[in-house]
Amino acid sequence: MTGGAVTGRLTTPDGWPVGGGTLTAVDGAGGQGARTVSGDDGHFLLDGLAPGAYTLVVAAPGHDPAARTITVADGRITPLGVVPLARAGGTVLPAPGTWDIDPQHSSIRVSALHLGMSRIHGRLRRFAGQIVVADPLEGSSVEVTMDPAGVDSDDPDRDAHLRSADFLDVARHPEIRYKSEGLRRLDGEHWTLEGVLTLKDVSAPVPLHVVYRGTGPDLFGGVRAAFSASAEISRDDFAISWNQSVLAGVLAVGRTLRIEIDIQACRS
Repeated sequence: MTGGAVTGRLTTPDGWPVGGGTLTAVDGAGGQGARTVSGDDGHFLLDGLAPGAYTLVVAAPGHDPAARTITVADGRITPLGVVPLARAGGTVLPAPGTWDIDPQHSSIRVSALHLGMSRIHGRLRRFAGQIVVADPLEGSSVEVTMDPAGVDSDDPDRDAHLRSADFLDVARHPEIRYKSEGLRRLDGEHWTLEGVLTLKDVSAPVPLHVVYRGTGPDLFGGVRAAFSASAEISRDDFAISWNQSVLAGVLAVGRTLRIEIDIQACRS
């Protein structure tokens, strides 16, 4: 190898590779030392550089430019590591259209305080739904159906109790539904989704605090969007009032349920 080289990888801030990015090494006199283009996987190799200090200027379509200071040694490859490039104009929001929730890469988790000390956790394993993204985004909507019989708390006896009339009463109420009624933007990544939860045929408003995690390609040539959300609800609002009192009036199961959601959705 004549001279030195620099290697690294261009990605988005959330780790997706940036291909077709141009990297130019500029020396102290403003001259171009070398130039290359990143591959589809984001990797690049800039070689043939004379020893010395350079400013590496990075540019890629649809992304904000970046610059790095590098020092090149003769006969050596300098690893630059990952160079993140922010998308131009900030976070790219999901494209308008219908996005199907992928239950295999999503989760709905519920936790409650036990004996006033620690939390017990469960999951709703079976659910399906769609996100309809509108333009403007505030007009978007979400509908999700959940199967209460799919509750899983890692204990078969407890799960049987949760499915009984004391809690979810799945024999009489085989479906849980959530339907949005409005979306309010807080900033580029944080939103409030107003909606109604129907559980045991009781409907009550439950706002979700939503964080948008980004959009990018999947392994099958499709496009995915990711979100996380959280909420707290009272069991009493949905006629789930079973409880046992222990010493000093402490309840076996807390009345407040914490809901945490992670969603991947595929564009239809």
